[in-house]
Amino acid sequence: MKYIKNVLLFVLMMTAVSASAQRYNLGKVTVEELQEKQHPNDTTAAAAILFKKGLVTFRYDDIDGFVMITNVKAKIKIYKKEGYDWANHAVDFYTVSQSRDKLSFHNVATYNLVNGKVEKTKMKSDGEFTEQVNKFWGRKKITLPNVKEGSILEYEYQIESPRIGVFDDWKFQYGIPVNYSEFETVVPEYFYYKSMQRGTINVKKTTASVVNGASKDQYADIITKYTVENLPAMRDESFVNNINNYRLSVSHELTSVQYPRQLRKLISTDWEALVKTIYDHSDFGMELNKTGYFEDDLNLVLKGLISSEDKIAAILAFVKSKVKWNEYYGYTSNDGVRAAYKNGSGNVAEINLMLTAMLRYAGLDANPILISTRSNGIPIFPSHSAFNYVIAGVNLSSGLVMLDATEKYSLPNILPMRDLNWLGRMIRRDGTSVEVDLMPNIPAKEVVNMQFSIDPLGKINGVIRSQLTNHEALNYRDNYLNLNEESYLDNLEGRNSNIEINKYARQNSNDLTQPIIETYEFLDSKSLEVINDKIYVSPLLFLALGENPFKQSVRTYPIDFSYPNQTKYNIMIDIPEGYTVETLPEMASIVTGEGMGSFKYVIGVNNNKIQVAMNLDLNTSIISPKYYDVIKYFFQTFVDKQNEKIVLRKI
Repeated sequence: MKYIKNVLLFVLMMTAVSASAQRYNLGKVTVEELQEKQHPNDTTAAAAILFKKGLVTFRYDDIDGFVMITNVKAKIKIYKKEGYDWANHAVDFYTVSQSRDKLSFHNVATYNLVNGKVEKTKMKSDGEFTEQVNKFWGRKKITLPNVKEGSILEYEYQIESPRIGVFDDWKFQYGIPVNYSEFETVVPEYFYYKSMQRGTINVKKTTASVVNGASKDQYADIITKYTVENLPAMRDESFVNNINNYRLSVSHELTSVQYPRQLRKLISTDWEALVKTIYDHSDFGMELNKTGYFEDDLNLVLKGLISSEDKIAAILAFVKSKVKWNEYYGYTSNDGVRAAYKNGSGNVAEINLMLTAMLRYAGLDANPILISTRSNGIPIFPSHSAFNYVIAGVNLSSGLVMLDATEKYSLPNILPMRDLNWLGRMIRRDGTSVEVDLMPNIPAKEVVNMQFSIDPLGKINGVIRSQLTNHEALNYRDNYLNLNEESYLDNLEGRNSNIEINKYARQNSNDLTQPIIETYEFLDSKSLEVINDKIYVSPLLFLALGENPFKQSVRTYPIDFSYPNQTKYNIMIDIPEGYTVETLPEMASIVTGEGMGSFKYVIGVNNNKIQVAMNLDLNTSIISPKYYDVIKYFFQTFVDKQNEKIVLRKI
């Protein structure tokens, strides 16, 4: 009976598959599709995915065992020139030794309407090329030919891979509408994959079982299909960590294997088991525990240091100066910590496992912390791909100190932005682990002191002194210290409404223990208006935020400010001779609920000068979308107050 039931399920599924294949297949472009001028549900869309289908199957042979085959087909409609980027597509593939993937593109073509008929243009060989991303991954790119407004694009690709542990995440949702998306897996009964969906939209899921193989080698295939229709474009929003964290998608991770007449082998079960597996890996735990390569040098670094804080700072600075990051991510070493130390170059794991080992040698309670970077997304269930990075942590009586020696400008507990991704997992010496919060609790500060005088003919002359600390200083150093002064000043003038800057000076560029300080004179002719006998000017001039970054009526993603922030403006304005103050902006003070933020604006006149003090405090790194209306109103008040005008009247 079970066999008959399976056959019936198979017949029903194949009937549905046949109907779907006729509707959603390549090479079936119609005149009506090409004539369509705009998307029926989104007239603003520059392009739309008419359908995208993915199919994962397995092939077995006596030499390679099971090989996973992923086939993807896509059909895309271009409505506007802004959608031309969809004519470019790239797929990554693994390139290392016996685990190497085989990737090939097929049926790549552009369709246009020419004289009322469908014209097909196939991609030539020069439309496809391959590049090596790093020593582990390659990338194959295609560019479809003859793309115009109204074109329909089609492509198909296939990946054969012996790495059966993880399916590529299937993304249903994109920045353009999706008419239909389908992902199907046909998995031998020997493998159990845990699936996890991101996003809040319901996906239709069906499952069936069918017999596969010859009579003597028969096994069941478990067929699972996910489908969704008429998805709207996914709109990016301000202060989003990684849009893929909220994109409608499905992930799969191999959790166990059981072949006939064998015991079940668990691959991953929970976070503790996963982390223990990683710790026991020779390229992690063994590398962490290696000694005999740094001790003599480190003894000189530690000489005379007593406090734990001084030792931590010295060891971090030493590792950063000794070994440079080669830009390779990962939580396992490649060439090993000793080779990295000798050659002065290493990947993330080699550098930060080395750092952890040195901290332990100095008598500190140090452990590695596995994390997922912002680009990798927030880990949602235990899997080997959940983490892609490792940093170091030191337990002190005052709390946990986190360190990353890959970042030239980092400090204890001032990690690079890529690390600030919600939660990590610290691995103790015995292989057990504990969850740790990666988000900073130390506020970054920006303090701006500005003084300026007003020329009634329409010009402003002034001086600015700004000071940046913690993550504001780190971001500044990362973004700007690689520029020469001329390029930087061009950039600074451009960021500030093309003011003219003179007598520029910067302090503490490379002294990471001190704030970045920059001072300059400026000439501004755009930030005030002279109308008849009155002058209108906003106290913040070009520093004012022009618009509220929160524009949507409804917010579906958490607001991620990355770190707490304090911004202070102290402004002194000389009232020009022959003028008096007619009106000033009103003072303001706002405090949000839950202690998320506060804003204070104070203004007054004293001895022919206008004094303004404005403080903005954002106390929480991540804010739930349920507080979106509060934050939107808070920022709107802040923006409005920044842009209110002082009115000076000629006497």
